[in-house]
Amino acid sequence: MTQLLRINSSSRLEGSHSAAVADACEAEFRQKHPGCRVITRNVADGSIPLIAQKTIEGFYAPQDALTDDLKAATVLSDELIAEIQGSEMLLLAVPIYNFSIPAALKAWIDQISRIGHTFSMDETGFKGLVKARRAVIVCAYGAEGYLPEEPFAAANFLEPYLRFLLSFLGIKDIRFISVQGTTADPETVQAHIEAAKQECILAVRSPTNMTVQTSEKTQV
Repeated sequence: MTQLLRINSSSRLEGSHSAAVADACEAEFRQKHPGCRVITRNVADGSIPLIAQKTIEGFYAPQDALTDDLKAATVLSDELIAEIQGSEMLLLAVPIYNFSIPAALKAWIDQISRIGHTFSMDETGFKGLVKARRAVIVCAYGAEGYLPEEPFAAANFLEPYLRFLLSFLGIKDIRFISVQGTTADPETVQAHIEAAKQECILAVRSPTNMTVQTSEKTQV
């Protein structure tokens, strides 16, 4: 069964701009893949804790050395990794908080970025092990000017970080859909959202490209 893994990271459980655009992306995925399975994680609800010392010990312990405590410390990581490994596409809804990603999303990332599971390392270097073929990242920015070659681009640590991370983990087709100016007047914001929804639909419809990593621009 085709599977989509959706991660919502906005602290706005209602009225999230990134989630509104991601809804259109999910709807198009469901239409393209009838009967698909969609897993949704709202990470801002506190369900994913920060990794602790026992978690890190469990990550690096040999399989035959895993005690009951270490197994318990890594059980959530195992579950989250199984979700991404079983998915064809990863959909992230991400607002920019203080120039980077929300802390709740970083907590999820720290649980799924795990040697021997989502990446490997040997004498030749690192290799991504994530099986998802595509990632669509919906980014919401309160102001405008954050995108490449724009005046405030140097303050955008959200997109470069996620682009590098997902590529590092092995996802080749990475597509960013950006909604800027979400603090503008309601009519302008709605226009931005509708334009981004159309970009999301096109991103889902297009064939998977194993080499293209795009960044879309949505603003007036």
